[in-house]
Amino acid sequence: MAIKKDSKSPYHNGGQGGFTLLEVLVAMVILAVGLLGMASLSVGIIKGNVFSKEISSATTCAREKFEEVEQLGFAGAPTANTTVTEAYNSITEYPDYKRETITTVDTPATDMKTITITIYWDNDNHQVQLKTFLTK
Repeated sequence: MAIKKDSKSPYHNGGQGGFTLLEVLVAMVILAVGLLGMASLSVGIIKGNVFSKEISSATTCAREKFEEVEQLGFAGAPTANTTVTEAYNSITEYPDYKRETITTVDTPATDMKTITITIYWDNDNHQVQLKTFLTK
């Protein structure tokens, strides 16, 4: 026994296949929500990459100063506690960074010097700090 289709049914489309307007609209909403989620994820990834690049540049800037300090050695480092600040736009290869070098004498022990190099960027909102010790 075959079931006869009622031609007056609101779901009957005359034997042609296809989607209703409601189905198409629901599919478009789902697609739009997914694409917006991916767009915000992409923005977050890009911001993370920029911040990672800034940290790498700041660390390299500090490391270059460490190399200068290491070349001078204990005898070439300041003999008293000092702070030297290189302002923004004064470091040739790193104009967006400020570098502060602090030398502390006889710390943590006699005949030792602590060298702390701090790199600031984004109007001092971010910083990277490296430390080393020099001995006689």
